[in-house]
Amino acid sequence: MTTMPSTPEPATAPATAPPPTPAGRRTPPAWLIVALACAGQFLVVLDISVVNVALPSMRADLGLSAEGLQWVANAYAITFAGFLLLGGRAGDLYGRKRTFLTGLALFTLASLAGGLAQSEWELLLARAVQGLGAAILAPSTLTLLTEAVPEGPARARAIATWTAVGAGGGSAGGLVGGILVDTLSWRWVLLINVPIGALVLAGALAWLPETRAAAGRRLDVPGAVLVTAGLATLAFGISRTESEGWTAASALLPLAAGVVLIAAFLAVEARAKSPLMPLRLLKLRQVASANVAMFISGSATFCMWFFMTLYAQNVLGYTPLEAGLAQMPSSFAVIIGSKLAPRLMRTASPRAVAVLGALIAAAGFGWQSAMSADGTLLTDIVLPGILMMLGAGLATTPLAALATSGVGGADSGVVSGLVNTSRTMGGALGLAVMATIAATRTGDHTTPAALTDGYALVFRTSAAVLIAGAALMWVWLPRAGGDRA
Repeated sequence: MTTMPSTPEPATAPATAPPPTPAGRRTPPAWLIVALACAGQFLVVLDISVVNVALPSMRADLGLSAEGLQWVANAYAITFAGFLLLGGRAGDLYGRKRTFLTGLALFTLASLAGGLAQSEWELLLARAVQGLGAAILAPSTLTLLTEAVPEGPARARAIATWTAVGAGGGSAGGLVGGILVDTLSWRWVLLINVPIGALVLAGALAWLPETRAAAGRRLDVPGAVLVTAGLATLAFGISRTESEGWTAASALLPLAAGVVLIAAFLAVEARAKSPLMPLRLLKLRQVASANVAMFISGSATFCMWFFMTLYAQNVLGYTPLEAGLAQMPSSFAVIIGSKLAPRLMRTASPRAVAVLGALIAAAGFGWQSAMSADGTLLTDIVLPGILMMLGAGLATTPLAALATSGVGGADSGVVSGLVNTSRTMGGALGLAVMATIAATRTGDHTTPAALTDGYALVFRTSAAVLIAGAALMWVWLPRAGGDRA
C-alpha cells in the first residue's frame, strides 16, 4: 500500500550536470529539496491506503457494483505499478523537476476529478489517472533527494526521512480517512490532495533545481511499452487472484502474459542502444540484492495494515476511526525505526541493520499471530504493531540506500523507479497471497473466531517470510557500499 554508513565519494565527476542557478537566485538548501521530495512521496503513499476506509461510503453514494468497488483500489495500483520504471527513466531524460511537476499536477487534477465524480466510471478513470501521476512523481522524489545530498551519513539521514514519511503516509491513511469520512464525506479523501498538491507544486516551481542525465539519450520506446504492459498485466493478474483465486483462468492468463511481456522486455533491453533499464545495473550486487530484499520485505509487511484493520473492525468491533487510532503507535514506530537506522549505520553495516530490522519485524508478526477473538488493545494490536513497524523502518532505509549507492546520475531515476517497483509489486503480490492464505483457513465462516484463525495464519506466514528474507540479506547483501556503476 527502509541507511548506509559513509561511503567515500568516487574520484570521477558525477554523471549528472549540476543544477542551474539563475542569476540572482541562490541554490536552494538541501533540506528544502528533501522536504519537497518527501511531501510528494507522502501524497503518493497516503492515497494507497486512505481510500480503503471510504469504500463503503463510495458504494452507497455512487451505487458502485462489487467489482467496481474493488477497482477503486486496483485502478490506482495497476497504473502506478505499470508506469513506475517509465516514470523513473523519463526523469533521467527530461529532467527530474519537470517530471516531479508533471506527475504532481496530474495527480492533483485527478484527485479533484475523483472527488467530484458523479458516476462509477468517472471515479475509476480518475483513480487510474491518479496512479499514472503517482508513477511519474514517485521515482523523482527519491532521485531529487539523492542528487541533492551526497553519499554518506547525510544521504542516509535524508533517505531515512523519505522512508519515514512514506511509511507514515501509508500507516496514517486509515486514521486520516476515518476522520474525513466521519466529519465530512468520502469525497474529501480525494479532495484533500488538491490544496496540499497545489502548495507543494508552488514550492517545487519556486525552489526545486532541475537535473537530468547527459544529453543525447533517447527514450527506449519498445522497452517502455513492453515493461509498462508487463507490469500492468502482472498487477492486473494479481488483483484478480484476490476475488477469483489462483487457479482461475481470469487470473492465470494475465499473470502468464505479464511474465512473457517482462521476458520480452529483458530480451529487448539486452540489445537496445539506449535501454530503458540497463541490464548492467542488475549485475551490481547492491542493486540486485537490495531490490530483491525490498520485494521480499514488502510482500511480508505491506499486508500488515490491511489485516490489522480487518481484525480491529471485524473481530474486535472497532469503528474505522477507532481502528486508525489503534494503529497510531505503530505509525510512529515506523518513523522511529527509519530515523534510528542512520544512527545504527554509523557503527554497523547496512546489511546488519537491514537484517536486524527484518528479525525485529518477524518477532512482531510472530507475536501478532497469537491474537485471539477477545484480544485487548495493548497486547493484540499496539505492542506487536510497534515491533512490526519498528523493524520495517529499520530494514527499508538501508535497503533503499544500498539500492541507490554508487549508481551514476544518468541512471539514478530508473534505479529509483526500480526501488519503488520492487516494493509496490512485492506488496501487491504479498497481499494477494496472504488474502488467499486467510481464505483457506476461514472459508465461508465469518465468526470472530474463524476470522481470527485466518488472520493469525497470515501473520505466522509473514514472520516466516521475513526470517527467510533476513537469511537471504545476510548472505547476499554487500557488507558495505557496493560496486560502482
